[in-house]
Amino acid sequence: MMSWQLNKKYYPLLVTIGLFILMFLYGSINYTGFASPQVVLNLFIDNAFLIIVAVGMTFVILSGGIDLSVGSVIALTSMVTAILLQANVSPVIVIPAALLIGPILGVMMGSLIHFYNLQPFIVTLAGMFLARGLSYVISVETIAVSDPFFQFMANTKIYFGNFYISISVLIALAIVAAAIFLAHYTKFGRNVYAIGGNEQSALLMGLPVGRTKILIYTLSGFCSSLAGLVFTFYMLSGYGLHANGLELDAIAAVVIGGTLLTGGVGYVAGSVVGVLILGIIQTLIVFEGTLSSWWTKIAIGVLLLLFIVFQRLSSVRGRSKSQTVTQH
Repeated sequence: MMSWQLNKKYYPLLVTIGLFILMFLYGSINYTGFASPQVVLNLFIDNAFLIIVAVGMTFVILSGGIDLSVGSVIALTSMVTAILLQANVSPVIVIPAALLIGPILGVMMGSLIHFYNLQPFIVTLAGMFLARGLSYVISVETIAVSDPFFQFMANTKIYFGNFYISISVLIALAIVAAAIFLAHYTKFGRNVYAIGGNEQSALLMGLPVGRTKILIYTLSGFCSSLAGLVFTFYMLSGYGLHANGLELDAIAAVVIGGTLLTGGVGYVAGSVVGVLILGIIQTLIVFEGTLSSWWTKIAIGVLLLLFIVFQRLSSVRGRSKSQTVTQH
């Protein structure tokens, strides 16, 4: 008789999904109108740019790295986009130019991390300051975006009966679908998991560790630039302070989504649910009406600590069991 047992690597993801369901049920029971499908759709509309950033961050953390530059790249992308549109440059030129910002910075950071064996934290911290500084070189003021195409992207609603989503949500979902395929059905994805699991073993197996690392940070940079464009659709402006601290929200969403900070274990879908959890915390606070918005940060901090402790306990328990099996 065969016994079915769920693989333990899915536990963090299941905990994340269960937490989201519990929070949604709590809101539905306690607040009128919370159970509306539009509330869930609004989580995607308001966090489309964060979902895209979290996708790129998932690959970085899966490889055992970190990327602190993503929020600054969003700001720089929004500023470059806004200043070019203000100069009456066509969106046909502006959009590809904006999308190149993140990958160029990503290649630079990935190369420094690989060829000079530098810590990702320090390299991406330098990238964060560089991108944020360049944003202020362009302008210290907010630059409004009035281009007709960007206005169309910002204001168009796609209806499903009485409910709707934005074009940005479709872009985010397309990126998520592509990322899931990339992570689980390509050599690149397998290499990312292998590097995060044990980089030395990946080298001994002959995997292209250096090339993969550079591609990971390039991918994260591309996601950041695309998120910058989506953020510009959302805000219709460029500003050097846009997405200030967003890198921490992205890291929190990925970890809450079940990806191990040490790398090697995690899922893109989990990061998406992690973003939705951050969004639903904000929504609960808005519906409550009596709490300060700072409670969002407090709740995220508590959740992040709990998930890190949960990951640590799971890894320690798994290691002790494997040692027991080896001894026997």
